[in-house]
This record gives sequence, C-alpha cells and structure tokens, in this order.
Amino acid sequence: MAFADSSWRRRPQKSSPLVPLLLVVLILVFGWIAYNQFRSMTTPLRDETAQPRAVTPRAGLTDLEKTNIQIYRNARPAVVHITSLDIRSGGFRMNVQEVPKGTGSGFIWDEAGNIVTNFHVIQGAQGARVTLADGTAYRAKLVGIAPDKDLAILKIDAPASALHPIPLGTSDDLEVGQLVYAIGNPFGLDQTLTTGVISALGREINSTVEGRSIQGVIQTDAAINPGNSGGPLLDSSGRLIGVNTAIYSPSGSSAGIGFAIPVDEVNRVVPQLIRSGKVTRPTLGVQVAADQLSDQLGVQGALILRVIPDGPAEKAGLRSTLRDIEGRIRLGDIIVAVDGMPVKRARDLFKLLERYAAGDRVKLSVQRGAETVEIEIILGTS
Repeated sequence: MAFADSSWRRRPQKSSPLVPLLLVVLILVFGWIAYNQFRSMTTPLRDETAQPRAVTPRAGLTDLEKTNIQIYRNARPAVVHITSLDIRSGGFRMNVQEVPKGTGSGFIWDEAGNIVTNFHVIQGAQGARVTLADGTAYRAKLVGIAPDKDLAILKIDAPASALHPIPLGTSDDLEVGQLVYAIGNPFGLDQTLTTGVISALGREINSTVEGRSIQGVIQTDAAINPGNSGGPLLDSSGRLIGVNTAIYSPSGSSAGIGFAIPVDEVNRVVPQLIRSGKVTRPTLGVQVAADQLSDQLGVQGALILRVIPDGPAEKAGLRSTLRDIEGRIRLGDIIVAVDGMPVKRARDLFKLLERYAAGDRVKLSVQRGAETVEIEIILGTS
C-alpha cells in the first residue's frame, strides 16, 4: 500500500553561516590565551638592578685540610706521568713510529733521575716517556725490573734542579687506621690526590708473573684506579710508605680496596735494581723438600734434600737427606726456625729469607735426629 501524501518526509535544513564563524572565533581566542600563557612562562622577569650576591665569609681551614694541602704541594713535584710506548710500522710505507701503549704513575727516587714505578706499567713496552709535574717530558731508559715484586726503575736525563725526591718513611711501624694519601694519574687525569686510611696490614697478593706472592702488602681504602699504579702512598708527614700497585674490584675501578708495596721492601729492592738491574736473592745453598713430600714423611719444617757443594749450607755443616746401603731414607736436617722465627713448611722458609740480603748472618734452628741444634750461616747470592 503506498501513501499518496509524502509531505511527512524531512526536508534538508540550511546551516546557519554563523556557526563556522563562531568556531573560528573560539579557536582564535583559545590560541591567543595559550600564546600569552606560553610567553608568560618563557619570558624572564628581568630586573635591571640585579647584582652578584655577597660572598659569605668562611672560617679558616681546618688542621686536617691544611695538612692535606701541604702534603699535596710538597709531594706533587715528585710524582710523574709515565706513558709506555709501542713501535709500529706504517704498512707499505715502511715508516716506523712510536705510539702510546698505556699510562701509569711513578715518582722520583733520587736526583740522579731514577724513577720508580710498577713493572706492569711498562711490561711489554718498547719504550717509555716520563712527564714531570711541570709538563716537561723526557725519554726514559729502563734500568732494571723486579717482576715478582711488581717494581721497575726507569731513568731520565733531567737536571737535578727539576728532580725532587719524596722523603722516605718506614712501613714496619704502620698502624691500621692511620691516614694515608695517594697521588697519581688515574684515567689519565694528572696529579690526582685521594685520601683514606690503612685498612689492613700484612696482606699477600700475587705479582704479575709466575704467581709469586708479594708479602706484607698494605691495604688501603684511598681510591686507587687504573693509572694510579706506580704512584706513591704517603703518610700524614708526607713520607713515602708504599708504592700503589693494585686494586681489588670486579669493575676495574676503585671499590675501596687498594694495595701498596711496603716501602721497606721498596727500599731493599730499588738500590739493587739501580746497581745491577736485577734483584739478588739471598740463598742458603740447599734444596728443600716440597711441602707435599714433607707431609707424606710426617715432617714439620723445611727438610733439606740436598746441600749444594761449596754453598753456604755446606760451609756451615748442614746435612742432606740420604739413602743407606739398604735403600732406607735417612732424613737430613730440618730447618724449624730462622733467627727465632718459626718455620713449619718450606714456603715459610722462603718468606723469611725475603727479609734478608746476601751476606747477612742468620741463625738457623735445625732438627737433627732427636736433637735441635743452632747453626750460624752467612747467606749467599742466588
């Protein structure tokens, strides 16, 4: 069925021309408001009368600050920057040039131009350059190395007036808790001072070669980072008490545990390196049993397996381990003390001998059969 009348249908309505105009006006108004708010936030409120603020006076430096400043000023001229060098060729051009291999620290030992640093700072290098605190650089020559002590001596040809050695201290009277100061070039930042305390004494760390240990090492919480190696560790009097050598850190940066070779050891090794380029170790002239063998034999002490002919031990009358005609082992002398210091294992003997130099006279306590005898011996040279 269709509707005859369709007048009911919606007719299209014409939009008012005012609506678009109103929208445009609203957009302009809101835009103007937003613009003015933005300007009010970004336009500074200027004050033509602004002046620098008055400085607040401070009290004088504390005694500790004065000490820190004085120690740094006194020691700074003695601390040097060391650049190890490598030689590389330029490919087909066949030209040879020196390029930096690594950096580290060191310090002036004497007015002859001898420089103390760590062995690992110059290990594997084909040259080295030493830069003094005043920025003057010198080509360095290698004098001597003690890899198992992580020490090395370089020498520069500089006038005595430019060389300022650090006063020497001792390490046998150090105390845990006393203040220490480290100066070096961490991450290439020259002449950096860090402070801390001695955290522990008598530590043992491995050197860079053969797993040999360095005895009596100083542990400190003074920040020691890569580049500090070879720099001096000072006491509150500005005296040298150690040579910074290593850090203990999973990340490779300072974690509050650093180590320094004690100055007493340094003062024993450095003169030998300057004289002969190497360390001459004292020797008894004996071959001792390994600790494992001593354990198997039930021996406590350093068992002498063999006395070297014409050595100090033979001259002193020490006896070797032998086999009799029936093949039974006859134990030789067993060293149980050196100058009253006990020897329970072979490694104890080696550690104690590190305290002496060739030519020193020591007294050995020796177990010979059922009795203990005292034997005086003059140490030889290895």
